[in-house]
Amino acid sequence: MNVSRPAAVAGTFYPHDALTLSRSIRELLANSRADGTAPKALIAPHAGYIYSGAIAASAYARVSLSAAAITRVVLLGPSHRIGFSGLAQTSARQFLTPLGAVEIDRDAYHHISALPQMRICDPAHEIEHSLEVHIPFLQETLGDFRLVPLVVGDATAVQVSEVLERLWGGPETLIVVSSDLSHYHDYATAQAMDRRTSTAIERFEVKKICARHACGHNPIIGLLQAARHHELRATTLDLRNSGDTAGSRDRVVGYGAYCFN
Repeated sequence: MNVSRPAAVAGTFYPHDALTLSRSIRELLANSRADGTAPKALIAPHAGYIYSGAIAASAYARVSLSAAAITRVVLLGPSHRIGFSGLAQTSARQFLTPLGAVEIDRDAYHHISALPQMRICDPAHEIEHSLEVHIPFLQETLGDFRLVPLVVGDATAVQVSEVLERLWGGPETLIVVSSDLSHYHDYATAQAMDRRTSTAIERFEVKKICARHACGHNPIIGLLQAARHHELRATTLDLRNSGDTAGSRDRVVGYGAYCFN
């Protein structure tokens, strides 16, 4: 990969014009509550902003509560394009969006690179949207920060949690897991499935979460294991689906936002 990983889904998943993108995110954040306790970790969706942007904003609004302290974001999302084992780093030095460049935290990469589940796999990052769609939200809420982008392939929850433990840090580190929920069920079925998944997340019931419930189930379960070890509490911030936002109710995709503190 080149020094910079260029934006791959600007203009499709979110606006390609910087002013339009910034305005869109700020409006979404303005319509979301920012009360409660600052998060250590978040789970938020990764669909196009027209579908899941408002749900993601409910998570990122909480980041404003501790934005001054956060200098590093560990961002994990599932691979949608290629299959591989473990977790993928990138050789790029920065990620680009219409809002500018975000530097990769190479020191953090070095801290986990010796783990057997880690690999450099640029193709996993090149056109993967599960990480990219979160970066403009982070740019708007944090400003200057370093990114630790990790695409999760065929990895166990133990492997994910081991990586998170090494990168856990203190208040300077925010962890974000990217995941949508159920896919392509009718509206009522999706609502019921997603409510059960949300309950399982809040109760740390990892055995009740699988690929049918969330495309990012591996990083979710890894986060739940690490969060339990650190005695965090999980709270559902928003739970909707594409039938509530910008689509028909025949075949919907579920979206949830969760805060861990």
